[in-house]
Amino acid sequence: MSEHEERVDDPDHQEQESVEGSDHPEPRPDHRQTAPQGPYTNRMVGIGAVVALVGLLVVFGIPLLLV
Repeated sequence: MSEHEERVDDPDHQEQESVEGSDHPEPRPDHRQTAPQGPYTNRMVGIGAVVALVGLLVVFGIPLLLV
């Protein structure tokens, strides 16, 4: 059996097929995946909340003080 025949039978082998009229190969639709999202820690959530509050104070607080 040749190397090419082995690859065709191997389900883990991910070949990329080119789209007609395109110079760039596209991945097969059944092999596309999205990256998993990492877990958030409580510290990260707290920092995000503080940044959001500071942003709201800048956007709404300063204009209200100047009126």
